[in-house]
Amino acid sequence: MLLKATALVAAFVAVSGEASAGQQVTSLAPTADRFASSVRVSFDQPDERRFDSELITPPQQLKPDPQEKPPLPQHTGFAALWHGTVADFVEFPQRRSTWAFLAIGAAGAAAAHPADQAVNERLQGNPTAAKFFAPGKYLGGGVQVAAGVSMYIVGRYVLPAEAGTAHTNKVAHLGFDLVRAQILTQALTYGIKVSVRRDRPTGECCSFPSGHASATFATAAVIERHLGYRGAIPTLAIASYVAISRLHDNRHYLSDVVFGAALGTASGWTVVGRHGRSNYAFVPVRLPGGAAILLVKQGHS
Repeated sequence: MLLKATALVAAFVAVSGEASAGQQVTSLAPTADRFASSVRVSFDQPDERRFDSELITPPQQLKPDPQEKPPLPQHTGFAALWHGTVADFVEFPQRRSTWAFLAIGAAGAAAAHPADQAVNERLQGNPTAAKFFAPGKYLGGGVQVAAGVSMYIVGRYVLPAEAGTAHTNKVAHLGFDLVRAQILTQALTYGIKVSVRRDRPTGECCSFPSGHASATFATAAVIERHLGYRGAIPTLAIASYVAISRLHDNRHYLSDVVFGAALGTASGWTVVGRHGRSNYAFVPVRLPGGAAILLVKQGHS
């Protein structure tokens, strides 16, 4: 009964709406014509009379590219590497993402701390796990640094440069960012190690945070920005594998690798953060005799 009543009311409203809409269209037509003549929304080719080229970029140059990659730097030489690395250390504490990642890592490490001993004990003594995780200790800091340096050298001195750049291409740019990420994350990791001086499960110093975890997750963060999430999935899998292998090898606790992963990600994001991700906004612009709505590319964050 309720459904029938609802259907009847809906039908009545629809019929009434059509009748009133017909009357309103007739009465509002002159008003609509006057409004259309005073306001024009246009995405046509701009000319010098309608746009100030120094203030507004023509609309055809503002189309968002969902596959946008970080722009190539003009220089990737040693001077640029030095200045870029110094800027990374300055920018690291100024980024909101840094403190977000570090807060998540600290909370995760605190939550994992009570289970540190139990997790390591369960991972040890399994011959299958020992074979599976054996390569993990070789994929940490040294391999990550070597991979970044190799890509940087090959891209800069072996592969041809792209037009408009000095010895720069995508490979050199990726290696350039990977080297900077490793310098930043390793310096921060060992600075915290010396400050905290937490003993390893074997009784040696220094365990917190995991350098293997921070190095591999820093690489994954840089690759994600250059190649996208799909390209970074293998690197994230390797980073997780390396982090777990440190527990099986009894070189770190779970809390060590959790915070190391957060620190490495924050470091990688600092290096690639200057590339930014483009933001777009609709901006109304007054024109002679009307107006236009532009899709404007905003600054990087």
